[in-house]
Amino acid sequence: MGTTFTGNQSIITEFILLGFSELPDQPFLFFIFSTIFYLTTILGNLLIIVAVVGSPGLHTPMYFFLGNLSFLEILYTSTVVPKMLASFLRKEAISLAGCLLQFFIFGSLATTECFLLAIMAYDRYLAICYPLHYSLLMGSKHCVGLVVTAWLSGFAVDGLIVILMAQLKFCGSNHINHFYCDFMPVVRLACSDSQVVQATTFILSVICLTIPFSLILTSYARILVAVLKVPTGARRRKAFSTCSSHLAVVSTFYGTLMVMYIAPSAVHSKLLSKVFALLYTVVTPIFNPVIYTLRNKEVHEVLKKLLCSKQYGNLF
Repeated sequence: MGTTFTGNQSIITEFILLGFSELPDQPFLFFIFSTIFYLTTILGNLLIIVAVVGSPGLHTPMYFFLGNLSFLEILYTSTVVPKMLASFLRKEAISLAGCLLQFFIFGSLATTECFLLAIMAYDRYLAICYPLHYSLLMGSKHCVGLVVTAWLSGFAVDGLIVILMAQLKFCGSNHINHFYCDFMPVVRLACSDSQVVQATTFILSVICLTIPFSLILTSYARILVAVLKVPTGARRRKAFSTCSSHLAVVSTFYGTLMVMYIAPSAVHSKLLSKVFALLYTVVTPIFNPVIYTLRNKEVHEVLKKLLCSKQYGNLF
């Protein structure tokens, strides 16, 4: 069962992920759809990485950040989705150490993405509003420094949370009513005092979600002001379309994370909390490649050239 006994108390060493046990009728159908979403996410992000790495014309700050986002999305979804797929077919067991590790990797990548999306919005703001100074403001060292800071900050923030979670004792039920080891479903099972870790997580969530999201909104607001000065035409319509698409995906990502980590009491249904989790673990990762790059003509041209050159090479 995954328990050890200390005196009169049983200590949980293994959890059972219940997944979507509320939907028992057609689990295989959900498995098929989720698998398609997952494979599409991996393929879309891999194509972007191949395009960015394989084309010198895309070796610019914007595509450098996009390549990092795609790499992050592959790791991010792969941390959670395989376990979720398995939970559609059977109850999935995971050790306490494995559960904490999954949350650490997933949480660190999610936090890193929060910072990276803010950096990308700031990059577009500089490119559009300060085009003459852009190359100076976004030099290669500056870009690498921003990305390294985002990754290190993400892992440092969630490393602290997991250290506090590791101090908790679990001695009641070992059933996690979720499809992965998320913070609240795990902490609710603790039989020791969890006020410190909950307060710490709340404060860090407020900082890591509201500040980057505010920076994104400010950047796009200033971009839209600059775009309004452009004479009406195709360029203006394209800018509005691009900004609205970016904001829709970003708002879904940040909005659902804010509900789940800043105001979890607002979600009273366990099924609804899983649906919210699906939005930031499965849905936004599949839309990011489409919104950010696969609609971009430069990326289309690079991918066409790479595919054509590969086909031509296979003929000889």
